[in-house]
Amino acid sequence: MACCKTLHRIDVATGAVRRTCACPLPDAERGQSTVEAAVVLPVLMLLFALLMQPVCVLYTRMLMRHVASQTARVLATSADVETSRSFALRRLRAVPEASLFHVGGSSDWQVRLNRSPDARFCDVTIAGHVRPLPLFGVFAGALGRRDAAGLLIEVDVHERVRPDWLGGEYETWMEAW
Repeated sequence: MACCKTLHRIDVATGAVRRTCACPLPDAERGQSTVEAAVVLPVLMLLFALLMQPVCVLYTRMLMRHVASQTARVLATSADVETSRSFALRRLRAVPEASLFHVGGSSDWQVRLNRSPDARFCDVTIAGHVRPLPLFGVFAGALGRRDAAGLLIEVDVHERVRPDWLGGEYETWMEAW
């Protein structure tokens, strides 16, 4: 086996000249870092994906909760329930149409609205589907409900939108202003 860089060293005590190889790695170990990278990089990418999946699901759930709270306020001041429903669907467009965030498009969102007769309380329920990564889907399926579309995410908001001390109807307040 030939050496790529031969060094000549002189031993001061004996005066002997020694030849040593200055190659960075023996031939048997060349390419080891490439093999290690080929194993470690996919593992790191998989770990990153598994950590990002809950972040995506929680982002979708947080946005759904925010939209439900806003829709409850709109429902309290609007006479038309369909106006409130279209408001919610318009706001839900902020959720990316990627399987990690939401699947099924705008037709998949289920928005249920209920308002008390005196308009003091509003209930808003928003449901949608997520298709998680296979490894995360096993754990998420055990924790939540699944169907053919994927993992079901549901947010239920019960808001007191009008305090007890506020008298009169919304229309009379609007006329006063």
